[in-house]
Amino acid sequence: MNTSTTAPILPPPLAAPAPPAVHDSGADTAPGVIVIDSCTTLGATLVVRLSGEIDHYSATPLRALLASAADDGYTGLVLDTSRVTFCDSGFLAVLRWWPRRGRRLRLANPSRAVRRLLDVAASGGRPPARTGAPAAAATS
Repeated sequence: MNTSTTAPILPPPLAAPAPPAVHDSGADTAPGVIVIDSCTTLGATLVVRLSGEIDHYSATPLRALLASAADDGYTGLVLDTSRVTFCDSGFLAVLRWWPRRGRRLRLANPSRAVRRLLDVAASGGRPPARTGAPAAAATS
């Protein structure tokens, strides 16, 4: 069988491809945006000011910066997170990675979002208990 004389199996497109269908699940699937506002050094300490949202995807540039700094011999890290508006376990993973091998970490000016993440992490993943209204007593 000679395929050079047979018609193609699939016809050429008749029109421009249709745009993909958009299904709105209601959830925000776009990765957050983190901005490294400034990065300075004080001896062997790196001082980084962050702003924006830190999630699993947006933490990648921060992880790369810190890995490079660790390779270059920096042993201290000060993170100013006063302008961080959202953070999740992606940021927590960065915070847990840095102190390995004797490196020091200090959070300066933690934002409300950072404090909440740290509180939840310290409580073993359970949200902090709400105060104010007493819990209802169980009756049998």
